[in-house]
Amino acid sequence: MKARVYKSTGSWYVLKNESGAQFNGRIKGVLKIDGITSTNPIAVGDWVDAEPENELEQTVTITGIHDRENYIARTSPHKKVQHHIIASNLDQALVFATLREPRTSQGFIDRFLITAEAYHIPAIIVFNKADLYREKELEKYAEYEDMYSSIGYRVALISVKDGRGIAELKDMLHDKTTLISGHSGVGKSTFINAVFPDMALRTQEVSGWSGKGMHTTTFAEMFDLPGGGRIIDTPGIRELGLVNITKQELSHYFPEMRAVINECQFNNCLHMNEPGCAVKQAVNDGKIHIDRYVSYCTILDSIDEKNY
Repeated sequence: MKARVYKSTGSWYVLKNESGAQFNGRIKGVLKIDGITSTNPIAVGDWVDAEPENELEQTVTITGIHDRENYIARTSPHKKVQHHIIASNLDQALVFATLREPRTSQGFIDRFLITAEAYHIPAIIVFNKADLYREKELEKYAEYEDMYSSIGYRVALISVKDGRGIAELKDMLHDKTTLISGHSGVGKSTFINAVFPDMALRTQEVSGWSGKGMHTTTFAEMFDLPGGGRIIDTPGIRELGLVNITKQELSHYFPEMRAVINECQFNNCLHMNEPGCAVKQAVNDGKIHIDRYVSYCTILDSIDEKNY
């Protein structure tokens, strides 16, 4: 039978076949997947082939994996030279961010957007906890909204607490497979609970001593939405390490840079100190936001190419 992976707990997988029946599956022996160097051979969202193992216990053996349309990955938290596939076969990805309690850095948002660009997954930036924002956070949000929407990203301001923006965001999820990601404590699980109360995910308060969220989801898990579509809830990510992106490629994943890089004097321009750089000229002319350029420089500096 053909089935889709809804949850992975390391050695066992929760699968659903095309008629909606649920099974527990495992890989028997070594499943050869060409060219995959990830720490997890099978990811949530994958389509797999499976054969019955124990009908009484509803267990199956996974015998093969279908080609992925796309996937989103990060460096493995344990082995920096390997990558971990967070989820696959996605229609879109939502990155949850907050400007207070805890504050999400622009660097994290940009790394997420780069990863989504690299794997051709449309990304939406969702700023949650609007009910907590004072004037300075609202000004910062307006700045972010202007900066990101001008380069083609959808940006939403919501408050799970007072319901602001929730209906519109819910509409965006309809009939799509959506990855929901972000730091712990930004309200991903609270949003899912509020919008789809049947799911009742565990949530925890932001831990007071660090201001960082507590980890509540330990494995990525996919849920069917009433009315059509699926969401994939992911563990809170503290850092998002970029996978297999070279210094040379980085600017290609900034849409506003991609638009002008062919005009650079040198085709291997890194947009730092080279003469005739169209990207730096666009920054000077105000066509590329200075904060995005600073973000690019910081990320460029962090890419350690010897790892790959």
